Amino acid sequence: MTLTLIDRTRRTDDATDRGVAPEAATGPAPAQAPGAAPRRAAGREADGLAVASFVLGVVGLLAFNLLLGPAAIVMALLSLARRTRRPGRACLGLALGIADLVVLAVLVTVNGTVAWNFGV
Repeated sequence: MTLTLIDRTRRTDDATDRGVAPEAATGPAPAQAPGAAPRRAAGREADGLAVASFVLGVVGLLAFNLLLGPAAIVMALLSLARRTRRPGRACLGLALGIADLVVLAVLVTVNGTVAWNFGV
């Protein structure tokens, strides 16, 4: 088996040196595992969800906290469930989403409205 792997590697290297596509030198490429490509896509998707939850949490502190807070929480939980490579960013998005809802609760309690009011 080792000899076969070395032989395939040599043929592939020789073919690329000559300008021939590696598939033409070794024949058709072996079939990949059915779950290989979707895992990479799911990993990048989970990373994107983590970043999106962080951004929505930050923006939600300033505006639209009624909508962006829960969206940040859901995206953070989804990215953590999908094993993101950015768990810190997902946790920050979760914390900021919760902070959005806390700010909303404070605004409703103090002003009786869901809008910011800096004036007198």
